[in-house]
Amino acid sequence: MKVSDVRAKTVDELKDELVGLKKEQFNLRFQRATQQLESTSRVREVRRDIARVKTVLSEKSKA
Repeated sequence: MKVSDVRAKTVDELKDELVGLKKEQFNLRFQRATQQLESTSRVREVRRDIARVKTVLSEKSKA
């Protein structure tokens, strides 16, 4: 996910995206705990995507 894609979305879309990413992060953590995780790099990507969405949300709320 690119920052330009995130900035193009509305606040409601960003909140929905954040919920989806948090669910995915939970599922990935669960897979890691049960040793069924195949793509370990996906954990890092999701964590960074969450940070991007939160950053843009805070920027939009301040503007």
